Amino acid sequence: MSDRILYESPLSTRYASKEMLENFGDEKRFRLWRKLWIALAESERELGLPITQAQIDELKAHADDIDYEKADAYERSVRHDVMAHVKAYGDAAPSAKGIIHLGATSCFVDCNAELIVLRDGLDILLKKLVNVMDKLTSFALRYKDLPTLGFTHLQPAQLTTVGKRATLWLQDLLLDYENLISLYTHFRLRGVKGTTGTQASFLDLFDGDEWKVKELEKRVCAKLGFERVYGVTGQTYPRKFDYNVLCVLSQIAQSAYKFSNDIRLLQSMKEIEEPFEKAQIGSSAMPYKRNPMRCERMGGLCRYMLTLPMNSAFTSSTQWFERTLDDSANRRIVNAQAFLTVDAVLEIYMNVADDLVVHEKVIEKHVAEELPFMATENIIMECVKAGGDRQQLHERIRVLSQEAGARIKDEGADNDLLEEIAKDELFEAVKDRIGEIVDAKKFIGRAPKQTEEFVGKEIAPILERHKNLLGAKGNVKV
Repeated sequence: MSDRILYESPLSTRYASKEMLENFGDEKRFRLWRKLWIALAESERELGLPITQAQIDELKAHADDIDYEKADAYERSVRHDVMAHVKAYGDAAPSAKGIIHLGATSCFVDCNAELIVLRDGLDILLKKLVNVMDKLTSFALRYKDLPTLGFTHLQPAQLTTVGKRATLWLQDLLLDYENLISLYTHFRLRGVKGTTGTQASFLDLFDGDEWKVKELEKRVCAKLGFERVYGVTGQTYPRKFDYNVLCVLSQIAQSAYKFSNDIRLLQSMKEIEEPFEKAQIGSSAMPYKRNPMRCERMGGLCRYMLTLPMNSAFTSSTQWFERTLDDSANRRIVNAQAFLTVDAVLEIYMNVADDLVVHEKVIEKHVAEELPFMATENIIMECVKAGGDRQQLHERIRVLSQEAGARIKDEGADNDLLEEIAKDELFEAVKDRIGEIVDAKKFIGRAPKQTEEFVGKEIAPILERHKNLLGAKGNVKV
């Protein structure tokens, strides 16, 4: 059978990175299960249960040689994935067969492994997020002085700079970074809680010794590299945590979505373009086109991500009492797809931010087309300083502006407002200084300084904190 007959998720084949696919792959999941079983058996032995070192050694010797065919066969028979792997592990380590999973419920391996996978997924996203921030920082500083039209309501407004606009993208990512870091501060394992979270099975194993039960949980988690566990659980860790994670991923997608839309608009204006490779084809029908396919793809993936937290909210809301199993099939899909989606988004974001093409002459042309209207107040003020009547000047500017606007819209003419002002005797006092008055850099306010200050105060400390993660390049697979 051709491997193209069966459906495969485009997230796997086209978009997400190998490292994120591996993070959510079966190999990692089932190896974590075995690591958890070893940690449990070791800790139980340390606390006096009749488990031998030889049994521990055999478990460790077969920690990585997973017979998937045998595990799959067991699962088809018992309809239980955890027990299928308990049996397969027991076949590989027969001396330890009787002590694997001792006292535990399925969620001991399932939930704790899932949390570790989520944590490692956040590590992957953190690296890519700070690399996007690093690339946008370089871009912002490079173009902090370049005047460009600001837009409100998608209409030309006061000038800003290309670099200052990039700080708006950075500000969004800064909020995302802070929320992602907050997840780390609240991160914990489910721990060793038993079937309904009461630890009854472990209390029975240790003949009622509560200290040993608590110490068992502490030791198992330490062997996995964690100090914190949920103080209480039902059978699973709180599904609300999944929702919290997906909300942060959604926020990253929101930031990337805005960036991608801004670049698409700027590319339409021919001011800034995403990278376009030498052999790249923009359109099958129109060979001249340079479509912003990277940003369009980013936007499409972001839109999908924005829908996923609601799914997780339903799962959190509908867990009955200590747990129901209707969360399982859903979460296998939604959690992995959320991470794969944002991973793909950040790969594209890195790629685009690394090689943005800025057409400075087009930007200057667009500024020159609109600046005469914006400069009229300054011209009025300079004439007033020279003894002119403000109301009279304002009315004359109003008339000249309307006439110039009509020529632009109705005749397709260039903006000749400044020339008309210079010819009008009412503005005699400034006609020789109009060029100086309408210097674009006099209309950008503190944009260059704001860019420097924001980067220095808010972004640079983050980049310094994560300097060991920097230098990554975004990969666009196809």
